[in-house]
Amino acid sequence: MKRNKLLVVDDEHLIRWSLEQNLKKQGYDVVTAGTGEDALRLVREEQPDLVFLDIQLPGISGIDVLEKIKEHDEEIIVIMVTAHGGLETAVNAMRLGAYDYVSKPFNLDELSIIVKKALETSDLKQEVVRLRSETKKNVPPNIIGDSRHMKYLMEVLDKVAKSEASTVLVQGESGTGKELVAKWIHYSSNRAEKPFIAINCAAVPATLLESELFGHEKGAFTDAKATKKGLFELADGGTVFLDEIGDMEMGMQAKLLRFLEDRSFRRIGGGRVFTVDVRIISATNKELHKSIEEKTFRNDLYYRLQVIPIFLPSLRERKEDIIPLATHFINLYNKDFNKKVHGIAGMAERMMVDYSWPGNVRELKNVIERAIILGNDDTLLLEHLPLEIVAKASLQGGAPVSSFRLPPEGIDIEEVEKELIRQALEMAEWNQSKAAKKLNLGIDAFRYRMKKFGYLK
Repeated sequence: MKRNKLLVVDDEHLIRWSLEQNLKKQGYDVVTAGTGEDALRLVREEQPDLVFLDIQLPGISGIDVLEKIKEHDEEIIVIMVTAHGGLETAVNAMRLGAYDYVSKPFNLDELSIIVKKALETSDLKQEVVRLRSETKKNVPPNIIGDSRHMKYLMEVLDKVAKSEASTVLVQGESGTGKELVAKWIHYSSNRAEKPFIAINCAAVPATLLESELFGHEKGAFTDAKATKKGLFELADGGTVFLDEIGDMEMGMQAKLLRFLEDRSFRRIGGGRVFTVDVRIISATNKELHKSIEEKTFRNDLYYRLQVIPIFLPSLRERKEDIIPLATHFINLYNKDFNKKVHGIAGMAERMMVDYSWPGNVRELKNVIERAIILGNDDTLLLEHLPLEIVAKASLQGGAPVSSFRLPPEGIDIEEVEKELIRQALEMAEWNQSKAAKKLNLGIDAFRYRMKKFGYLK
């Protein structure tokens, strides 16, 4: 987590020291300056989030320093420090962009509250900037694939994007690109100019998820120091992507269901009812029918979410897309790592197509990234692929292991043998005779290797 950096500017050493000690105890990084000149230097070097700035400084005045800070970065928060009787000057400083002012002698507890409020306001502004930036990326992401599965999927996505359907459920194995599909729907729709906000329901504790989605009022609970807008409110007019919806806690499911009825909600601790226009795209790699049977997912919520159901095929179901996807990732990482890989060797292609890709597109992307980083050739070779892929593909697709080219750094032959034994057993559902035949071994030789590698006690 980022630690906010604060700059204290005052010509009185005792005040600088007192503020520095107090603010450091609260977890802030603090630097200090006794003159306006030093303050401006530290602003350039340290890029503070907030500046305490005394109006009365030797040399450059606090007002002049304020103006120069705002010229450098208008997002830096400046709180002016003034002696009694300097109210008019403080008000002038507010007109020039100061966030607030405090009078000497100040109360450290009150000062702490002002700092927290100022930084929370700054965070909210940055979030708004981020969301506005996101809305500018209104070009649908590229979805690669010419297989019949993908052609059908693209037809469905096009219809969904152009429709007014407010609830979509995307299902598929992990790594198939569910968030990519959600973004494609959003940026191909008439909501493209509005925010797209994603949240992983499994990554946020159940106690915080309600606040993240619906927001809260100041004082709603112990740590609610300020009012916070939830994601549904921030995404009004746009799309909220609820990833891993199958992991949402049952109590939260009931609250989400209530929201889906009319898109109305109250912030935690608030009485005002907000109504928003958001498209909800949910995603899961779980079989929700099983979750319903196990009573971990609400039946009524499932049917409310899957007004438009979309099923993403696994990569092993669209093998003809493997090489086009790999080529796409090669071009992507060529740019990122300044490499010039122009193609894939024939045997490497065969191994990649024969491999089952349990991690789907995400796994393929990671494999290509690794190959581009570690390889020095202008072609992606078999030796650039992870050994596990070569071993599994050899068993699954019948490619000869002898075609594998030994990498310069060498390999552990026993690791290869152990992997082949394990894969043969898995393919034969742990039938030792069938597994031995897959490796052209006698049953005794096979059982010897099983004992050697700990598969047989």
